[in-house]
Amino acid sequence: MNESATPKKYIATWLVLLAAGGAFALTMGVRQTMGLFLSALNTSTALGVGSISLAFAFGQLWWGLTQPFAGAVADRIGTGRVISIGLLLVAVGTFITPLMTTTAGLIFAIGVLAAGGAGMAGPSVLMAASTRLVAPEKRGLATGIVNAGGSFGQFAMAPIAIGLTASLGWASAMQWLGVLVLLALPAVWVLRGNSNALNAQAAAASGVKPLSARQAIGQALATPSYRYLSLGFLVCGFHVAFLATHLPGVVAACGLPPAIGGWALAMIGLFNIVGSLAMGWAVGRWRMKSLLALLYATRGLAVLVFLLAPKTPAVMLVFAAVMGVTFLSTVPPTVGLVAKMFGTANMAMLFGVVMLAHQVGGFLGAYLGGYVFQATGSYDWVWYIDIVLAVGAALVNLPIREARRPAAASAA
Repeated sequence: MNESATPKKYIATWLVLLAAGGAFALTMGVRQTMGLFLSALNTSTALGVGSISLAFAFGQLWWGLTQPFAGAVADRIGTGRVISIGLLLVAVGTFITPLMTTTAGLIFAIGVLAAGGAGMAGPSVLMAASTRLVAPEKRGLATGIVNAGGSFGQFAMAPIAIGLTASLGWASAMQWLGVLVLLALPAVWVLRGNSNALNAQAAAASGVKPLSARQAIGQALATPSYRYLSLGFLVCGFHVAFLATHLPGVVAACGLPPAIGGWALAMIGLFNIVGSLAMGWAVGRWRMKSLLALLYATRGLAVLVFLLAPKTPAVMLVFAAVMGVTFLSTVPPTVGLVAKMFGTANMAMLFGVVMLAHQVGGFLGAYLGGYVFQATGSYDWVWYIDIVLAVGAALVNLPIREARRPAAASAA
């Protein structure tokens, strides 16, 4: 009986990871390649890089704002419903973006529909579903694999976007990317369910009534380690959003061919697969706060070396590869710390709050990139800020306490 159950459990685990990783690949891949269309949008609308960057920046913020709420809803009514609505919104928002000719229109399409949908079908919901559906000892590796799915999406979507643009034009290329997102709909069936069962089991085992959503958030925000983790993740958002939105612009400012921008984004996605899988493996073997501090310090050092190096295609691609290793590999230890501190019952919502902090940083990274470049004609000051923030993020993770927070009984 046990021998026959084991292969089934093994297959079920990989089916969950394939569904969550595949959905993340499609939503993240489309979002992270939107920077390739910034120049075309500017030429088409004549709105200016600053105004278009505001739409992208609002999308970063809205992507984060939707995740705690999407996580709370998924924890209660089911992951599948939330993901399906999110995928449809990403498809619609991406499809209508080329039709927008005003800043408000771009904010609505990119910043509200597409970004909000990607938040609903984003990492807080997908990671929580994975940790709920796999065995506890596999959670670190599971989050690494799901995260690598998002990285693979970026790696695959960048050359697809370049090829579609060359053959169909930028507007049709963007619309086809929106259609491709719908390929993730089968994941809805695999990831269905919610954390109500976990809450009921915890209550039966401990005799303590499960915490409400408000009580769980209150407990988390009262925990210093949770606040430190969120502050460090804010810096991660600044860095990731700046690169995703403005790396093609950085390439152009260095006098390199536009194709290098697409390949640089693809290199980030490819090497983030390596970083995500390695970090998923490392979680549980080393202290997660130390892994985070190492990642942030590596980013700061890599940016400093890049600023001092000659700006050749080889240097740009090597820099993108190094950034890729650290790009979203912060997610597995961050997810792991949230789960370790508070358990998995409210995981989607609590990680969603951390993701909101990440996207506040994302708003600043996307907007300041365009604002500073428009004001100075260079991205140098954004890089300087990024180095300082990376050092700060490395330091702020060191005081984190990796221990389970005792659950307080909720009021009867």
